[in-house]
Amino acid sequence: MIVKDVFIKDIKDYLELEYSKRIDNAKPHEKFTAIGKAIMKLIGENWFKTQEGYANQKQAYYFSAEYLMGRALGNNLMNLNIYDEVKETLKEIGIDLNAIEEVEEDAGLGNGGLGRLAACFLESSATLNLPLNGYGIRYEYGIFKQRFKNGFQMEEADNWLKYGDPWSVRRDEDAILVEYSDSKVKAIPYDTPIIGYGTQNINTLRLWKSEAIHPFNFKYFNEQKYDMSVMEKNRAEDICRVLYPNDSNREGKLLRLRQQYFFVSASVKDLIRNFKKDHGSNFEKFPEYHVIQLNDTHPVVAIPEFMRILMDEERLGWDDAWEIARKTFAYTNHTIMAEALEKWDIDIFRHLLPRVYEIIEAIDHRFVCLLQDKGYNDDKINDMKIILHHNIHMARLAIYGSYSINGVAHLHTEIIKHRELKHWYELFPDHFNNITNGVTPRRWMLLSNTELANFISKLLGNRDWITHLDRLKELEKYQNDEAVLNQFMQIKHNRKVELADYIRRMENIDINPNGLFDIQIKRLHEYKRQLLNALHIVYLYFKIKDNPNLDIVPRTFIFGAKAAPGYDRAKAIIKYINEIARVINADDEVNDKIRVVFVQNYNVSYAQKLFPAADISEQISTAGKEASGTGNMKFMLNGTPTVGTFDGANVEIVEEAGWDNNYIFGATVEELEKNQNHYDPRYYYESIPGLRRVVDALIDGTFKDGETGMFRELYEALIYGRHWHPADHYFVLKDFESYIHIQEKIENEYRDTLGWAKKCWLNLSNGGKFSSDRSIHDYAKTIWHIQSVPVKE
Repeated sequence: MIVKDVFIKDIKDYLELEYSKRIDNAKPHEKFTAIGKAIMKLIGENWFKTQEGYANQKQAYYFSAEYLMGRALGNNLMNLNIYDEVKETLKEIGIDLNAIEEVEEDAGLGNGGLGRLAACFLESSATLNLPLNGYGIRYEYGIFKQRFKNGFQMEEADNWLKYGDPWSVRRDEDAILVEYSDSKVKAIPYDTPIIGYGTQNINTLRLWKSEAIHPFNFKYFNEQKYDMSVMEKNRAEDICRVLYPNDSNREGKLLRLRQQYFFVSASVKDLIRNFKKDHGSNFEKFPEYHVIQLNDTHPVVAIPEFMRILMDEERLGWDDAWEIARKTFAYTNHTIMAEALEKWDIDIFRHLLPRVYEIIEAIDHRFVCLLQDKGYNDDKINDMKIILHHNIHMARLAIYGSYSINGVAHLHTEIIKHRELKHWYELFPDHFNNITNGVTPRRWMLLSNTELANFISKLLGNRDWITHLDRLKELEKYQNDEAVLNQFMQIKHNRKVELADYIRRMENIDINPNGLFDIQIKRLHEYKRQLLNALHIVYLYFKIKDNPNLDIVPRTFIFGAKAAPGYDRAKAIIKYINEIARVINADDEVNDKIRVVFVQNYNVSYAQKLFPAADISEQISTAGKEASGTGNMKFMLNGTPTVGTFDGANVEIVEEAGWDNNYIFGATVEELEKNQNHYDPRYYYESIPGLRRVVDALIDGTFKDGETGMFRELYEALIYGRHWHPADHYFVLKDFESYIHIQEKIENEYRDTLGWAKKCWLNLSNGGKFSSDRSIHDYAKTIWHIQSVPVKE
């Protein structure tokens, strides 16, 4: 609870102190900041108590290059269980909380699922009173803001800090010096509270900002060399300027490596400094109090950096330092695709981090000796060497330097154990384990679909399910209750109406909330196969043009995705989908039956409106390519059936909710492996009815790419192959017919209103496994071996 008068006074005081304004003349962003500061004051004591309570316990630390946190105001109020109270209090002083929530910029410090997972994990850890804190980078700009110009993606700077950030505290006293071969910079920590739901515990996300040691050179300025006078400042701040700078050339690669080393060096030094305060230099005890979870390969340079500090600064011998390191680090693998497993060119790495490279060389040498002692032949050793063909293989370094390697879905883990990392699994079988991903039900149900959450609480008799999501299983008993199903579908319709209104305002496109909402929202990548979805839409378009009286359920296809700035083919797919939308939405013969929307600047806040409104969840990646997925879980928890391949967590979703309540299509991993070497997409292009016409529409003038040649390149990539990839590398044409048939099945079954409602209900009822609370509990018990430490009032 809040003390109303004190809370209002805090808001007024901050407005007067910071802006010299009263509530009635303050701008919305100023009110937002003042409210945020008032909440920070409210939680201050518990935040301090939490860190104090964790001090002598074993703690876990999540090292991640991405944290896709989204907006904090509504989420924090909800987790503190004061949302309604604050809303009413603000109303009394003339402030509309909902309007203020819209003012907040998304903290878009992530690219997709990796960063959103990190955010869910931190929130779940605080909710479970588990000592997990995060480390990362405080990027000045987020990934980028996306807009479309004539259907083409345009990137703009995502200045998420333009109004400041009331949720973080700068800690100059904890600054760290980070050293490269050519420079030194200061790492300044900014701490953000991570508020748990229904608990006093408040964990911490520490993000580092890079600053120059000497930010201004007065001598150069006095000589009128103005650019040179701030050169050191600019170069230092470039390190944290933007998430994933373009690395298509050497300078870009160097900057990315500077970023990665910057945050792990600062983080490791921070942990060692704090350890020494409490335990002196007895580093054998370090793993008793610390475990570092490496979220993918971006932070893997932490392993040799940790070794460097222990040996060069703390004077430990190699064997002792290596033993401590291997007991400290754990690694999460997030990808099956070899091209996505990070590698660093030796010349770049050695140029920037010569001592760290020497240590990696020594690790590799000792590892090769180990393999030779075990009788491995040269071919097998080359499949495992950390340094090979002038590259440092970071995933291999992570596996050898960690005591735990986990996949993020059962199928993914089995693939890495028995195919992609088979030799490693044979060498270290006890190190491999599976932790299936999860999502927080607080943001993705309670906050984004409050009406549904309240309905569930009414049926279950209380709100305990919010932290015990397996209780959703109790809802199965209502699967044939028409009154319950009708109310449930009315809630879904309400969300569709809200989304239609939002899209009208944001995209200036009208869509029909009475039709089927078919949604695919995720990062734009070829393996996620937005192109397959697009080809199906073109197939339907031609079908309707041939028969304008065709009886089909009205359907709106909604996409949301950003393509990496340098990923030309992904950008071509965005242009293609936008061109399909332009043609279809303007065609009166078609647009009452199908419409297409590609929402701009897809982010967490947009996602909170999209997931609850979906009728179909598109999870159509090539089998064996998606490690897990978390969007599929968010859809499921909001009562949406999955149309997808037998891939990632789709497998477990179907196991939980049933084959009859989801729509699985396409080739399996095993089938694709058999076809890999003799796959010819032209066979499908020529033999599947209607497919040739659909594919040819890329180049016959039906859709226009502004004479860029983009669509011709897409066509050739499908039919002939381009660059280093064979034709139709992700088997779009092979799975096309199966996809068409499953979509026709959806079309028929959607017409059965109660039957469809039951499918949706059974997905919701069986979504309990996919809570990030369960994931974090598994990490804590299986990998980290940390205990719950509740803060007392």
